[in-house]
Amino acid sequence: MLALFPLALVAVATAHALSPFVQHGKRNALPPGWSRARRHAPDAVLPLRFGLTQPNVDMNILQSLLNDVSHPDSPNYGNHWSPARVAQHFAPSNETIQAVVSWIVKSGVPRDRVRVSKTKGWVQVLNATVAEAETLLKAEYHVFEHESDGQHVACDAYHLPAHVVPHVEIVTPTIDFNPLRKRGATHINLGQPDNSSVRPVIAGKVSTILNELENCDKQITPACLRALYGFVYTPHAPSKNSYGIVEYTPGARLLSPAYRAADLDLFAKNFSTSLTGNLVGKRPVLQSIDGGVLQHIEEIPDYNGESDLDLEYAMNLVTSHQPVTLYQVGDLTVGASFNNFLDALDGSFCKYKGGDDPSLDPPYPDPYRGGYKHHDCGTVEPAYVISTSYSYDEAALSPAYAARQCAEYAKLGMMGVTMLFASGDDGVAGNNGFCLNPDGTRTAKGRIFTPAFPVSCPFVVAVGATQIKPGATVTDPEIACETGIASGGGFSNYFTVPDYQNDVVTGYVKSHLTTPPLYPGLYSIGTRAYPDLSANGCAFSCLLLENEFILVAGTSASTPVVGAMLAMINDARLAIHKKPIGFINPAIYSPLFQGAFNDVTSGNNPGCGKQGFPAAKGWDPVTGLGTPNFPKLLALWLAAK
Repeated sequence: MLALFPLALVAVATAHALSPFVQHGKRNALPPGWSRARRHAPDAVLPLRFGLTQPNVDMNILQSLLNDVSHPDSPNYGNHWSPARVAQHFAPSNETIQAVVSWIVKSGVPRDRVRVSKTKGWVQVLNATVAEAETLLKAEYHVFEHESDGQHVACDAYHLPAHVVPHVEIVTPTIDFNPLRKRGATHINLGQPDNSSVRPVIAGKVSTILNELENCDKQITPACLRALYGFVYTPHAPSKNSYGIVEYTPGARLLSPAYRAADLDLFAKNFSTSLTGNLVGKRPVLQSIDGGVLQHIEEIPDYNGESDLDLEYAMNLVTSHQPVTLYQVGDLTVGASFNNFLDALDGSFCKYKGGDDPSLDPPYPDPYRGGYKHHDCGTVEPAYVISTSYSYDEAALSPAYAARQCAEYAKLGMMGVTMLFASGDDGVAGNNGFCLNPDGTRTAKGRIFTPAFPVSCPFVVAVGATQIKPGATVTDPEIACETGIASGGGFSNYFTVPDYQNDVVTGYVKSHLTTPPLYPGLYSIGTRAYPDLSANGCAFSCLLLENEFILVAGTSASTPVVGAMLAMINDARLAIHKKPIGFINPAIYSPLFQGAFNDVTSGNNPGCGKQGFPAAKGWDPVTGLGTPNFPKLLALWLAAK
């Protein structure tokens, strides 16, 4: 809830009266399908808001804070922060609030129209007109139109006084674009700029279920995954543990991804064992966020496939003893974004309190007819492990938007949450195979590699995909997945290489990219690289629409598999009164964990008209550190503090 800003903090600092304006944000190119239509009317009203700079969110500071509770050598390993401590530590200062509010008031906006959010994350100008916004920001607002449908208001660039710049992370609405969604789209899109789900790719139908291990090169089943990674485990502390799967409702009236109960039951009839227990009739624990529902208005693979796949394998691998939470995010009217989900997990991040962008993130309470009339803000306790099979292109977001969300993942890691994201299914290309052009646009004919997000954030765990080589067995080394999909991987254009990854990235670049240079000018070097690890993501036997098994491929298959293994490691630690593992990257990249992964040294991740990066000994930007060796990882984490 917005609060009126105290009068004492609006005093004008005369020393800054003549502070020159400097550019704070600029968009290099329009997203695909958009064109400029006209100047926006000067008397039109904008939801003008200023996201304030949070202290301690410098990437180096965040790394240090996160390493303190995440590195097994740290004396504070496992001593995760409470949500209250996180909120207090990252709240903007009074100096920041005063600088921004004073400038706005000095510029002619009446004090009673300037509001500050309760937890100091945002400053809003109530009923701001386009003319006022253009004066404040030295910008020009235009109406943009999409080639298929819809309009959007934005500017190409905006400016702030030099003394205000250190206190503002992001201004909305300005340069970012809200995506359009049409009924009848060929795949599920997430409610974020220019993104799509890392959806499972249908590779064929299954006439006969091949549940024998000698057929795992043709058809992956839960038994294959257990054999590949030594993943045999029965939970001991399920009541203390938690594992969550996230499904997002797309915007603009597309129907929600939702599992079918009949599909879960028939999958369970075919794959339940004495180890898993009887999963027939077992359901995930539904946690509805912002009106998320299990819709069954229409049932087609695009509406049911992702949720069916995620839950069929996640529930089987953690067995019937461990409850699995399903976070169903967003109503059927405006959909949902990653930030909407983060709002529910962390009250300090909520809209009017921190992280949301009203021009990008669906609004709650939903103002439209039939929409969800509440806003779930800090209402959900996060699971210890959360698996997400959705992503978007890093280039679709401004660096400020991406950085603010990335900082929130660091905060969740500090609270002991392991956030897993699929690395993408188009190799070094972006979603739908689009690649960057020199002018910043993304097209099917682009040739510059396009990193994904959030996997390019150094505070999440990025999961790539492998496969069994045709004709090989579960005891043979896997290769990078190139059948049906290409394992997403590469280097961020926004985030520097984190300390925990510096040695392996430097070694890979020196050995494989610089002598001679591989595809010069098409990718960044020495930045955050991904994936961190991988698992099989090829030819999963998945039940869709009852009585029809199909084969699917994707990092959206490998991600919940890794999540299941990490959830069971948490179970083992909780059973002996230890803390959950939280953010795992500082541990898995440490010398202590060398040899705990099955190295993958064959294959590439093609895209953008190139073969992509080569898999290699040790870490590589195709399969990361390799696939998990569950017994070794379990032993190492049980021995850790």
